Amino acid sequence: MNVTQSLTITKPDDWHLHLRDGAMLAGVLPHSSRHFHRAIIMPNLVPPVVTTADARAYRERILAAKPRADFFNPLMVLYLTENTDPADVVAGYEDGHVTAVKLYPAGATTNSASGVTHVEKVYPVLEAMAKAGMVLCVHGEVTDPAIDIFDREAVFIETVLEPIRRRIPELRIVLEHVTTRQGVDYVRAAEDNLAATITTHHLVINRNAILAGGIRPHYYCLPVAKREEHRLALRRAAASGDRRFFLGTDSAPHSDPTKETACGCAGIFTAPNTMSCLAHVFEEDGALDKLEAFASLNGPAFYRLPVNAERITLVKRSEPVVFPGKIETGAGTVTVFDPMFPLYWDVQ
Repeated sequence: MNVTQSLTITKPDDWHLHLRDGAMLAGVLPHSSRHFHRAIIMPNLVPPVVTTADARAYRERILAAKPRADFFNPLMVLYLTENTDPADVVAGYEDGHVTAVKLYPAGATTNSASGVTHVEKVYPVLEAMAKAGMVLCVHGEVTDPAIDIFDREAVFIETVLEPIRRRIPELRIVLEHVTTRQGVDYVRAAEDNLAATITTHHLVINRNAILAGGIRPHYYCLPVAKREEHRLALRRAAASGDRRFFLGTDSAPHSDPTKETACGCAGIFTAPNTMSCLAHVFEEDGALDKLEAFASLNGPAFYRLPVNAERITLVKRSEPVVFPGKIETGAGTVTVFDPMFPLYWDVQ
């Protein structure tokens, strides 16, 4: 197969990744460890990762499941509850076992029932984190059933995120998987202590992918994909080189039976083809020179971590690259994200 173009960049990191546990972890981890040096690991297991001891144990399970040939550094995150001990959080951060804390509004997404209902109850934890220099990752949606699902991010910013930032301005916050023009504008207008991750799939699909011509469960995620104007706002932010925006794939595997059911799970599994999708998107937007900042440089800068020394090369093939439509895991078959266009970029 002839190589028509190539691009060498610093090895990327994934600043929002679901690996699950057990047989599913073993099945999906190689698809992330192959291309990414580090990843922020989501803690919404059953039971969730709520203490530093939980995080240490989960990290050991990840490292045990990692392919021996791959270098991969899982950065552990604690699941914030209204009973979280600030001292445990800070101790875990200071001894290097914990990188961040995740705020899930209770009921917002998969395995979030133990999340936060009354934000004021977690202010002591947030204040301790701010003093220590920790990052708070937030799932930016309210769960009030009276709020339309397509408006929940904008309402969260107004009623939850902005009050937190006014009360604790020194707290460093990542608005994860931002999906709206309002979210992008809010981050752009903020000071240095706010950033946002953008997923691969939200750069590619809008809500028509889920609903037009029939319900397609493998495009259903939370936050749900929005209108085309919002997708284009995300594309502009990602391709801008703005240091406040960086890659968090939110790759979230579920077995097919749990997706293809009357009440299917939210989550899109993008780990196998994320870099190919991103190269396609950035090339389409005339911004291949900005891909390295988005995937490899901006995230470490916000988390105050060194940039990776390793490099990867993407090559553009003359024929479409073939990715598996599904992968088999010990926990069932998982469908791989289909961007609905041929992919020509491949990681060499």
